[in-house]
Amino acid sequence: MNNQQTSILNGLDTNAMGATVNAIGDQPVIAKFQFRAHNQWLGGGHNRTTISDFDGACQKHIHEQPHVVDSDEPAVLLSADRAANPAQHALHALAACLCSTLVIHATARGIRLRSVESTLEGDMDLHGVLGLDGTVRNGYEAIRVSLKVDADAPSEIIDELIQVAQERSPLVDIVSNPTPLAVRRVQ
Repeated sequence: MNNQQTSILNGLDTNAMGATVNAIGDQPVIAKFQFRAHNQWLGGGHNRTTISDFDGACQKHIHEQPHVVDSDEPAVLLSADRAANPAQHALHALAACLCSTLVIHATARGIRLRSVESTLEGDMDLHGVLGLDGTVRNGYEAIRVSLKVDADAPSEIIDELIQVAQERSPLVDIVSNPTPLAVRRVQ
């Protein structure tokens, strides 16, 4: 029991983390994952996404309970403000991914974290999405992230962790680099 307790750092099992990294190194095919989401329009700007399964490590995984995420637009954008809008969900996804990536890399380095907080701001001009100005992009023009990390490490090591989180975060990659996207109609 004590051995299992001592392998936990920052809420992660370091023994399982090491075993996972070694397994992926030995069998690269298990690193391939496919995530899925099903979305349904509910009226106005309101829609709901259900996430129930994904493929990874050469098998299908089903969540114990489906994860349900609603999205809407605020009244100023013509809906009923029943949930955060998609652009705000994107900020949440980016914040969560940066945090998770930082925690994983800190844990791998044996650094104990006390807290990780972030504040994100994204600038968007609706001229693009409304088709009023073709020179204005549809999405965020810029995103700023402020991270506050309290850890048992010197300041320069915390700065390194923040840099690694930025370099290794899948969501930073998704918002910073073009990702092939295919949209098709189904019957």
